[in-house]
Amino acid sequence: MKYYLYALGAILCWASLPAATGSGLKELSTEELMFYSFSSAAIFLYVQDLLTLRTARVFIPGIKASLMGVWGIFLYHYLYYLALDNAPLAEGAILATTWSFWIVVFSSLLLFRKLKVSIVVTALVGLFGAGLVIGAGKELSFEMSHMKGYLLALLCGLIWSSFSVGLSRVKVEKEPMTAFTLYAAILSAVLFAISMPHEMPSWQALGSAVYLGCVPLGLSFYLWNRAMTGGNIVIIGFLSYLTPPLAVLLVAVIHHQEVSGQVLLGMAVILFASLLGRTLVRYER
Repeated sequence: MKYYLYALGAILCWASLPAATGSGLKELSTEELMFYSFSSAAIFLYVQDLLTLRTARVFIPGIKASLMGVWGIFLYHYLYYLALDNAPLAEGAILATTWSFWIVVFSSLLLFRKLKVSIVVTALVGLFGAGLVIGAGKELSFEMSHMKGYLLALLCGLIWSSFSVGLSRVKVEKEPMTAFTLYAAILSAVLFAISMPHEMPSWQALGSAVYLGCVPLGLSFYLWNRAMTGGNIVIIGFLSYLTPPLAVLLVAVIHHQEVSGQVLLGMAVILFASLLGRTLVRYER
Protein backbone atom coordinates (compact mmCIF):
# COMPACT_ATOMS: atom_id res chain seq x y z
CA MET A 1 0.00 0.00 0.00
CA LYS A 2 2.81 2.43 0.86
CA TYR A 3 4.14 2.26 -2.71
CA TYR A 4 0.83 3.50 -4.07
CA LEU A 5 0.94 6.34 -1.54
CA TYR A 6 4.40 7.21 -2.89
CA ALA A 7 2.93 7.22 -6.41
CA LEU A 8 0.01 9.42 -5.35
CA GLY A 9 2.47 11.75 -3.64
CA ALA A 10 4.45 12.15 -6.87
CA ILE A 11 1.22 12.66 -8.82
CA LEU A 12 0.13 15.39 -6.38
CA CYS A 13 3.53 17.08 -6.83
CA TRP A 14 3.01 17.18 -10.60
CA ALA A 15 -0.62 18.25 -10.24
CA SER A 16 0.34 21.16 -7.96
CA LEU A 17 2.38 22.94 -10.63
CA PRO A 18 -0.39 24.94 -12.42
CA ALA A 19 -2.00 26.06 -9.17
CA ALA A 20 1.31 27.02 -7.55
CA THR A 21 3.00 28.81 -10.44
CA GLY A 22 0.14 30.08 -12.61
CA SER A 23 1.68 31.79 -15.65
CA GLY A 24 4.97 32.42 -13.86
CA LEU A 25 6.96 30.12 -16.14
CA LYS A 26 5.87 31.66 -19.43
CA GLU A 27 8.63 34.27 -19.66
CA LEU A 28 11.39 31.65 -19.42
CA SER A 29 12.91 29.99 -22.48
CA THR A 30 13.39 26.22 -22.53
CA GLU A 31 17.10 26.60 -21.68
CA GLU A 32 16.36 29.00 -18.80
CA LEU A 33 13.61 26.79 -17.44
CA MET A 34 15.85 23.72 -17.54
CA PHE A 35 18.73 25.54 -15.83
CA TYR A 36 16.81 27.19 -12.99
CA SER A 37 14.51 24.24 -12.27
CA PHE A 38 17.12 21.48 -12.36
CA SER A 39 19.63 23.51 -10.34
CA SER A 40 16.93 23.85 -7.68
CA ALA A 41 16.01 20.15 -7.94
CA ALA A 42 19.63 19.02 -7.54
CA ILE A 43 20.14 21.25 -4.48
CA PHE A 44 16.84 20.07 -2.97
CA LEU A 45 17.69 16.37 -3.32
CA TYR A 46 21.27 16.89 -2.13
CA VAL A 47 20.10 18.67 1.02
CA GLN A 48 17.52 15.92 1.53
CA ASP A 49 20.30 13.33 1.36
CA LEU A 50 22.38 15.35 3.83
CA LEU A 51 19.53 15.39 6.33
CA THR A 52 18.34 11.80 5.90
CA LEU A 53 21.50 9.88 5.04
CA ARG A 54 23.96 11.97 7.07
CA THR A 55 26.52 11.98 4.27
CA ALA A 56 27.86 14.65 1.93
CA ARG A 57 28.79 12.10 -0.73
CA VAL A 58 26.51 11.65 -3.73
CA PHE A 59 25.92 8.03 -4.72
CA ILE A 60 26.87 7.60 -8.40
CA PRO A 61 25.25 4.52 -9.99
CA GLY A 62 26.83 2.41 -12.73
CA ILE A 63 26.99 3.45 -16.37
CA LYS A 64 23.79 1.60 -17.38
CA ALA A 65 21.70 3.21 -14.65
CA SER A 66 23.34 6.60 -15.24
CA LEU A 67 22.48 6.55 -18.96
CA MET A 68 18.92 5.61 -18.04
CA GLY A 69 18.82 8.61 -15.69
CA VAL A 70 19.97 10.99 -18.42
CA TRP A 71 17.37 9.45 -20.75
CA GLY A 72 14.46 9.72 -18.34
CA ILE A 73 15.22 12.86 -16.35
CA PHE A 74 17.16 15.21 -18.63
CA LEU A 75 16.02 14.20 -22.12
CA TYR A 76 12.36 13.76 -21.21
CA HIS A 77 12.02 17.21 -19.66
CA TYR A 78 14.04 18.96 -22.36
CA LEU A 79 11.89 17.45 -25.12
CA TYR A 80 8.70 18.07 -23.10
CA TYR A 81 9.44 21.79 -22.78
CA LEU A 82 10.34 21.93 -26.48
CA ALA A 83 7.10 20.15 -27.36
CA LEU A 84 5.00 22.71 -25.51
CA ASP A 85 6.95 25.49 -27.25
CA ASN A 86 6.02 24.00 -30.63
CA ALA A 87 2.40 22.93 -30.03
CA PRO A 88 -0.68 24.35 -28.31
CA LEU A 89 -0.68 23.58 -24.59
CA ALA A 90 -3.82 21.39 -24.49
CA GLU A 91 -2.93 19.28 -27.53
CA GLY A 92 0.70 18.89 -26.44
CA ALA A 93 -0.30 17.91 -22.91
CA ILE A 94 -2.76 15.29 -24.16
CA LEU A 95 -0.13 13.67 -26.37
CA ALA A 96 2.50 13.77 -23.61
CA THR A 97 0.03 12.13 -21.22
CA THR A 98 0.34 8.95 -23.32
CA TRP A 99 3.18 7.98 -20.96
CA SER A 100 0.52 6.69 -18.56
CA PHE A 101 -0.82 4.44 -21.33
CA TRP A 102 2.63 3.14 -22.25
CA ILE A 103 3.51 2.41 -18.62
CA VAL A 104 0.45 0.16 -18.45
CA VAL A 105 1.33 -1.52 -21.75
CA PHE A 106 5.05 -2.05 -21.01
CA SER A 107 4.50 -3.19 -17.43
CA SER A 108 1.70 -5.59 -18.41
CA LEU A 109 4.05 -7.14 -20.97
CA LEU A 110 6.60 -7.71 -18.22
CA LEU A 111 3.98 -9.00 -15.78
CA PHE A 112 2.01 -11.34 -18.06
CA ARG A 113 4.72 -12.06 -20.67
CA LYS A 114 2.19 -11.11 -23.34
CA LEU A 115 -0.05 -8.18 -24.25
CA LYS A 116 -3.45 -8.48 -22.56
CA VAL A 117 -6.16 -6.90 -24.70
CA SER A 118 -8.28 -6.17 -21.62
CA ILE A 119 -5.42 -4.21 -20.02
CA VAL A 120 -4.79 -2.19 -23.19
CA VAL A 121 -8.48 -1.34 -23.59
CA THR A 122 -8.65 -0.22 -19.97
CA ALA A 123 -5.53 1.91 -20.46
CA LEU A 124 -7.12 3.55 -23.51
CA VAL A 125 -10.22 4.31 -21.44
CA GLY A 126 -8.01 6.04 -18.87
CA LEU A 127 -6.25 7.99 -21.63
CA PHE A 128 -9.65 9.07 -22.98
CA GLY A 129 -10.58 10.33 -19.51
CA ALA A 130 -7.34 12.32 -19.29
CA GLY A 131 -8.08 13.81 -22.71
CA LEU A 132 -11.54 14.88 -21.54
CA VAL A 133 -9.99 16.73 -18.59
CA ILE A 134 -7.18 18.43 -20.51
CA GLY A 135 -9.45 19.43 -23.38
CA ALA A 136 -12.27 20.79 -21.21
CA GLY A 137 -13.42 24.21 -22.39
CA LYS A 138 -10.97 24.26 -25.29
CA GLU A 139 -11.34 23.79 -29.02
CA LEU A 140 -8.85 21.05 -29.84
CA SER A 141 -7.36 21.12 -33.32
CA PHE A 142 -4.38 19.02 -34.30
CA GLU A 143 -2.89 21.12 -37.11
CA MET A 144 -0.06 20.05 -39.42
CA SER A 145 1.84 23.27 -38.65
CA HIS A 146 2.40 21.99 -35.11
CA MET A 147 3.48 18.49 -36.16
CA LYS A 148 6.98 18.93 -34.67
CA GLY A 149 5.48 19.65 -31.26
CA TYR A 150 3.05 16.73 -31.53
CA LEU A 151 5.82 14.28 -32.39
CA LEU A 152 8.02 15.56 -29.56
CA ALA A 153 5.12 15.16 -27.11
CA LEU A 154 4.51 11.58 -28.26
CA LEU A 155 8.22 10.84 -27.93
CA CYS A 156 8.09 12.21 -24.38
CA GLY A 157 5.41 9.66 -23.55
CA LEU A 158 7.65 6.83 -24.70
CA ILE A 159 10.72 8.18 -22.89
CA TRP A 160 9.09 8.67 -19.48
CA SER A 161 7.22 5.36 -19.62
CA SER A 162 10.33 3.39 -20.59
CA PHE A 163 12.32 5.16 -17.87
CA SER A 164 9.66 4.51 -15.24
CA VAL A 165 9.38 0.82 -16.08
CA GLY A 166 13.18 0.62 -16.27
CA LEU A 167 13.44 1.85 -12.66
CA SER A 168 11.85 -1.40 -11.55
CA ARG A 169 14.27 -3.51 -13.60
CA VAL A 170 17.65 -1.87 -13.05
CA LYS A 171 18.99 -2.72 -9.61
CA VAL A 172 21.12 -0.13 -7.84
CA GLU A 173 22.57 -0.22 -4.34
CA LYS A 174 21.16 3.13 -3.20
CA GLU A 175 18.69 5.85 -4.17
CA PRO A 176 19.88 7.10 -7.62
CA MET A 177 17.62 10.12 -8.15
CA THR A 178 20.02 12.67 -6.67
CA ALA A 179 22.69 11.61 -9.18
CA PHE A 180 20.17 11.55 -12.04
CA THR A 181 19.06 15.08 -11.19
CA LEU A 182 22.66 16.25 -10.84
CA TYR A 183 23.37 14.95 -14.36
CA ALA A 184 20.34 16.89 -15.63
CA ALA A 185 21.47 20.05 -13.81
CA ILE A 186 24.96 19.85 -15.36
CA LEU A 187 23.61 19.25 -18.86
CA SER A 188 21.07 22.04 -18.38
CA ALA A 189 23.88 24.40 -17.35
CA VAL A 190 25.72 23.52 -20.57
CA LEU A 191 22.58 24.30 -22.61
CA PHE A 192 22.14 27.54 -20.67
CA ALA A 193 25.74 28.61 -21.38
CA ILE A 194 25.53 27.71 -25.09
CA SER A 195 22.35 29.77 -25.55
CA MET A 196 23.73 32.89 -23.79
CA PRO A 197 23.06 35.75 -23.27
CA HIS A 198 20.06 35.59 -20.93
CA GLU A 199 18.32 38.36 -19.05
CA MET A 200 17.72 38.04 -15.33
CA PRO A 201 14.16 36.69 -14.94
CA SER A 202 11.55 38.38 -12.80
CA TRP A 203 11.15 37.27 -9.18
CA GLN A 204 7.84 35.62 -10.08
CA ALA A 205 9.44 33.57 -12.86
CA LEU A 206 12.43 32.66 -10.72
CA GLY A 207 10.20 31.64 -7.82
CA SER A 208 8.06 29.52 -10.13
CA ALA A 209 11.15 27.79 -11.53
CA VAL A 210 12.47 27.08 -8.02
CA TYR A 211 9.09 25.62 -7.01
CA LEU A 212 9.12 23.48 -10.16
CA GLY A 213 12.58 22.24 -9.25
CA CYS A 214 11.86 21.47 -5.59
CA VAL A 215 8.40 19.89 -5.80
CA PRO A 216 7.24 18.70 -9.28
CA LEU A 217 10.83 17.69 -10.04
CA GLY A 218 12.93 17.04 -6.91
CA LEU A 219 10.40 15.65 -4.44
CA SER A 220 8.39 13.86 -7.11
CA PHE A 221 11.51 12.09 -8.46
CA TYR A 222 12.22 10.70 -4.99
CA LEU A 223 8.63 9.54 -4.48
CA TRP A 224 8.25 8.15 -8.01
CA ASN A 225 11.41 6.07 -7.71
CA ARG A 226 10.15 4.61 -4.41
CA ALA A 227 6.82 3.77 -6.04
CA MET A 228 8.22 2.20 -9.21
CA THR A 229 10.80 0.05 -7.43
CA GLY A 230 8.32 -1.46 -4.96
CA GLY A 231 4.75 -1.29 -6.24
CA ASN A 232 2.75 -3.00 -8.98
CA ILE A 233 3.70 -0.94 -12.04
CA VAL A 234 0.47 -1.65 -13.93
CA ILE A 235 -1.67 -0.26 -11.10
CA ILE A 236 0.66 2.75 -10.68
CA GLY A 237 0.29 3.39 -14.42
CA PHE A 238 -3.48 3.59 -14.01
CA LEU A 239 -3.11 5.88 -10.97
CA SER A 240 -0.96 8.28 -12.99
CA TYR A 241 -4.00 9.17 -15.13
CA LEU A 242 -5.21 11.14 -12.10
CA THR A 243 -2.57 13.86 -12.69
CA PRO A 244 -4.66 16.08 -15.05
CA PRO A 245 -7.90 16.09 -13.04
CA LEU A 246 -6.06 16.68 -9.77
CA ALA A 247 -4.26 19.63 -11.39
CA VAL A 248 -7.60 21.10 -12.49
CA LEU A 249 -9.16 20.55 -9.07
CA LEU A 250 -6.22 22.19 -7.26
CA VAL A 251 -6.44 25.24 -9.54
CA ALA A 252 -10.19 25.41 -8.90
CA VAL A 253 -9.79 25.20 -5.12
CA ILE A 254 -6.84 27.59 -4.76
CA HIS A 255 -7.91 30.15 -7.36
CA HIS A 256 -11.68 29.78 -6.76
CA GLN A 257 -12.52 28.64 -10.28
CA GLU A 258 -15.43 26.48 -11.35
CA VAL A 259 -14.91 22.88 -12.42
CA SER A 260 -16.78 21.99 -15.61
CA GLY A 261 -18.92 18.91 -16.02
CA GLN A 262 -16.50 17.59 -18.64
CA VAL A 263 -13.67 17.61 -16.08
CA LEU A 264 -15.80 15.73 -13.57
CA LEU A 265 -16.80 13.23 -16.26
CA GLY A 266 -13.15 12.75 -17.24
CA MET A 267 -12.18 12.16 -13.63
CA ALA A 268 -14.98 9.61 -13.23
CA VAL A 269 -13.75 7.80 -16.37
CA ILE A 270 -10.20 7.75 -15.00
CA LEU A 271 -11.30 6.40 -11.62
CA PHE A 272 -13.37 3.74 -13.35
CA ALA A 273 -10.40 2.73 -15.51
CA SER A 274 -8.11 2.62 -12.45
CA LEU A 275 -10.48 0.39 -10.48
CA LEU A 276 -11.13 -1.83 -13.49
CA GLY A 277 -7.41 -2.09 -14.20
CA ARG A 278 -6.65 -3.10 -10.62
CA THR A 279 -9.38 -5.78 -10.77
CA LEU A 280 -8.12 -7.13 -14.10
CA VAL A 281 -4.52 -7.32 -12.85
CA ARG A 282 -5.60 -9.31 -9.80
CA TYR A 283 -7.94 -11.56 -11.78
CA GLU A 284 -5.64 -12.30 -14.71
CA ARG A 285 -2.61 -13.07 -12.56
